[in-house]
Amino acid sequence: MLELILGGARSGKSRLAERLADESGLAVTYLATAQAGDDEMAARIAHHRARRPADWALVEEPLHLMQALREHARDDRCVLVDCLTLWLTNLLWIDEGTHLERERDALLEGIAALPGRILLVSNETGLGVVPLGELTRRYVDEAGWLHQALAERAQRVTFCVAGLPMILKGETR
Repeated sequence: MLELILGGARSGKSRLAERLADESGLAVTYLATAQAGDDEMAARIAHHRARRPADWALVEEPLHLMQALREHARDDRCVLVDCLTLWLTNLLWIDEGTHLERERDALLEGIAALPGRILLVSNETGLGVVPLGELTRRYVDEAGWLHQALAERAQRVTFCVAGLPMILKGETR
């Protein structure tokens, strides 16, 4: 089962995904896309790491998401990806013109066929003011297009606001 969990910053989306993974009854692999480029990001990563159960496997993959998903998705496993927008940012920073396109297309072409339970966490960026800079506008556009494509493929889509999940697609829990 594929589930997309969207929300703004500090909306409760990661906490929800972690709870769903824990309640799944499956072995859990946490697939982290973040890179600690500064002290603030390192602190965020440490916070996420500290609240995860010790028995969860951790895979850190900032760029080649679909490759990591293929390696770790199994019928008896829940893979939690946190988060897609950090992955997208990583790709935008190194984009030589086709890297982002290749990685995004690989994800969209293969995600629906993966075994097990896949929880994808991502920041909803399209609810605010349109950014002034070209790169930030591209980021918002790319995130929006990615979310639409993944929502089409997902069995369930959830939007979190103030820690409250709203099911946009699929059966309620």
